[in-house]
Amino acid sequence: MYNVAIVGATGAVGEELLRVLEEYNFPVKKLVPLASKRSVGVEVEFKGEKLKVKELTCDVFEKESIDIAFFSAGGSVSAKYAPCAVKAKALVIDNTSHFRMDDDVPLVVPEVNPEDIKLWRKKGIIANPNCSTIQMVISLAPLHKEFNIKRVDVATYQAVSGAGKKGMEELFEQMRALFNFKLDKKVEEREVFPWQIALNVIPHIDKFMENGWTREELKMVNETNKIMHSNIEVAPTCVRVPVLRSHSEAISIYCEKPVDVKRAKEVLASFPDVKVVDNPKKNEYPMPIIATDTDYVYVGRIRKDLFEDNVLHFFNVADQLRVGAATNAVRIAIKWDEMEGREFLKEKYGK
Repeated sequence: MYNVAIVGATGAVGEELLRVLEEYNFPVKKLVPLASKRSVGVEVEFKGEKLKVKELTCDVFEKESIDIAFFSAGGSVSAKYAPCAVKAKALVIDNTSHFRMDDDVPLVVPEVNPEDIKLWRKKGIIANPNCSTIQMVISLAPLHKEFNIKRVDVATYQAVSGAGKKGMEELFEQMRALFNFKLDKKVEEREVFPWQIALNVIPHIDKFMENGWTREELKMVNETNKIMHSNIEVAPTCVRVPVLRSHSEAISIYCEKPVDVKRAKEVLASFPDVKVVDNPKKNEYPMPIIATDTDYVYVGRIRKDLFEDNVLHFFNVADQLRVGAATNAVRIAIKWDEMEGREFLKEKYGK
């Protein structure tokens, strides 16, 4: 049993972490919700118990004897406080981008590279990848093993909840204003997105870099190859769409071997946490409404290229708050518990 802290417990991912820890029956001895000073005293619920949020400080991890600390409160918070948790002999599972490309921090999707969890001792931290990267590599891994992927072209359709609670609220408010014929005012008041998101799509997520790519897109490039230990060429275009929850991706893979649709469906269907939904005759294919509030990556529209034997196209969807964040983090913790937990407790507590 572990003393568990959630940093950013009042945020969208923090709230989801509470749900997933309970649903997966993770061995929690004590749960400590942490957030900034302004959220102190706010109540969250875990296993039917109301817990008051405590202030995130550098010494809280030692005071509360924390064993595992989930961080989901932004990169600057992780940069400042994750080392404090590590110093207090806690494992940090970080959901921000701050540590992802650190050579001494494993970047883990348990279905794809569980063996990398053993590298956690280098810095006491395991990084949770970008939400879009997670669902993509879960789709790519079995196909790469079968066909040897050389290149991936991907366009994402990312839900507003990827920008947190404020992103969802901005869409809600704009839709409400639209139906009341007051949209111009709400567009002027926007805070989260650079343009109106209601009834619009925005090909811009995170900051633009000097090379014309956004930081979100470069995350997918770099993280994919770190997780898969590969040199796959990845070309993403990341787009924000007016969907509340669950990201979608249109993916084309270019392989060293000729691809086969039947075999592709077989290897995807047998891969952990993937569901193939691909029956065009019945209009069955992945969509956000079937993925939301689930822990699967849904893959469909699987088809061979019209011109090249080595190219396969498909569409995938996953709930980015769960698969792309909270569930992946908890699955990391579960796998870490299986691989390292007993030794960790023995070293820390002598038992």
